[in-house]
Amino acid sequence: MSIYRQGVPDGMQPRVDIMQLARLPPDAPVASAFGGIDNADRARLSGPALRTFRNIADGWRLSEADRLAALGYPGRSTYHSWMKKAATHAPVTLPFDTLVRISAILGIHKALSILFHDRTQALQWLNAPHRGTAFAGIPPLGLIVAGGQDGMMTVRRYLDAWRGGEVGQGAAEGSFAPVTEADVVFL
Repeated sequence: MSIYRQGVPDGMQPRVDIMQLARLPPDAPVASAFGGIDNADRARLSGPALRTFRNIADGWRLSEADRLAALGYPGRSTYHSWMKKAATHAPVTLPFDTLVRISAILGIHKALSILFHDRTQALQWLNAPHRGTAFAGIPPLGLIVAGGQDGMMTVRRYLDAWRGGEVGQGAAEGSFAPVTEADVVFL
C-alpha cells in the first residue's frame, strides 16, 4: 500500500512516496507487533520490579521526589500504594512506561556494578558533574531523575558503551584511549 502526497494540483499525477506498510497476518496479536507485554506479564513483573527499584533507590540515596520523578511522576498515594503492595507481595500491575523506566534503572545499576567494584566510586560517578557530550556538565543521576526515559536511556547506553570500551572516565568523546588486552584484569 503506497502513501500519496495530498494537495496535488488538478491535472498533475500524484507523487508516490517510497513507503510501504507491512501487512500483518490476520491472526497476529497486536502486542507482539510492537514488542509489548500483556497484562499478565506486567502483573507478574511489577512486584519484583518495585522491590528491586526500592533497593537500588535506597542504595543511590534517592529522595522521595527523585523516586517519583524516576518512575514518571505517579501520584504520591499511587507510589506508596505500589510500594506497600510490592512489600507485602500483594498483586500490583504497573503501567508499561513505569516498567520500562525500572528496566533502565536496573540496567544502569548492573553496568555500574560491573564498571566499579567499589560502591562508593559508583555513587561518586553518579553524583559528580560529567564532561561527556551526552551529559553537558550534569551529573548522570540528574539526567536519570530529570531527563525522563530519554535521560535514563542515555545514561544506560553511555555505561553500556563504556563497558564495551567505547567511552569512559568522564573524558570528552574522542579524547580517550581504547581499552586494550593489557587493561583487562581477572580477579
